[in-house]
Amino acid sequence: MHSLKQLEKQQVGLRLPAYLVEEMDEFTKQFALNRTDIITEAIKSYLVAQKEKMFYEGFDSACKEVVQMQKGELKEGTLGELIDELNHNPNA
Repeated sequence: MHSLKQLEKQQVGLRLPAYLVEEMDEFTKQFALNRTDIITEAIKSYLVAQKEKMFYEGFDSACKEVVQMQKGELKEGTLGELIDELNHNPNA
């Protein structure tokens, strides 16, 4: 959940191609929405999709590493080595 502070609205200016604004305006008339609602939902959807993509790419990479370990192609490390690696390379 988001805090009340996080839910406060903040004004942001942006420029969009005219054809997108026209399509968005047609959509607002058809479904009784406003531009803010459409843009907010579009950004939320985009962020969710990107987070899912990152998760599945990481999961895929981990699965490939497990397969390599099972084949003996990748050295299995200890928990301590893993913790050390994560502490020195947090983006790994």
